[in-house]
Amino acid sequence: MKNDSLKGQHRINEQIRAKEVRIVGDEMESKVYPIAQALRLAEERDADLVEISPNAQPPVCRIIDYSKFLYQLKKRQKEQKAKQVKVNVKEIRFGPQTDDHDYNFKLKHAKGFLEDGDKVKAYVFFKGRSILFKEQGEVLLLRFANDLEDYAKVDQMPVLEGKRMTIQLSPKKSTGSKKNATVSSKPAPAPKSEQPSEAKEDTLTD
Repeated sequence: MKNDSLKGQHRINEQIRAKEVRIVGDEMESKVYPIAQALRLAEERDADLVEISPNAQPPVCRIIDYSKFLYQLKKRQKEQKAKQVKVNVKEIRFGPQTDDHDYNFKLKHAKGFLEDGDKVKAYVFFKGRSILFKEQGEVLLLRFANDLEDYAKVDQMPVLEGKRMTIQLSPKKSTGSKKNATVSSKPAPAPKSEQPSEAKEDTLTD
C-alpha cells in the first residue's frame, strides 16, 4: 500500500481484537459475525476487514480494500476542507473629522470589499485631544453602516476601545463570496492625490 498519513489509524484484519464484529457495507447485510468468520469473509472477497467504529458494541467493520478505503477517506476530508468558508477582514480607518471626499472614497472601497464577500472593520482613531469628538466619531460610523445597508449587516455596533471606536460589518448573502481567502487585514489603495504618510499597511486610513 502507498504511504498515507491516515494509515495506521484503523485496525485491520488480525489487528482487530474483538471476539465478534458487526459488518456493514453497500453489499453486506448489517450483521454480527464471530471474528474468525468475518476474517474469512474478507479473505473470500480478496479484501481487508477494516474496523471503522472501535468503540461500538460490538465494533463495526467494513470489508473493503484498505488502500481504497484510505483513498475514499482522504478524498472526503479534502472535499470537506474545500467547503469551509474563510473570510478576509478589511480595515478602514477614519479620523473624527473626515471630510466628505475622503469618506466617499472609503465608502466606495467598502462596497467593493463587501461585494467580494469580505468583512469590513471600520474605526475612528482619536489622536490626542480629538477624543473629545468621540460622539462625532460614533455618528460617522453609524452613517457608514447606514450607507452600506444594501451591502452589509452590522455585526457589532460602534464600541470605544482605547483610542479607537470600531464597527464591524458582514456582507449580506446576496453579495459575492470570495473562495480560498485567509483571515487577514489588508490595505485598500488610497487616492494618489491624498496618499497618507502615516497609514498602516493593513488599513485604509485618512
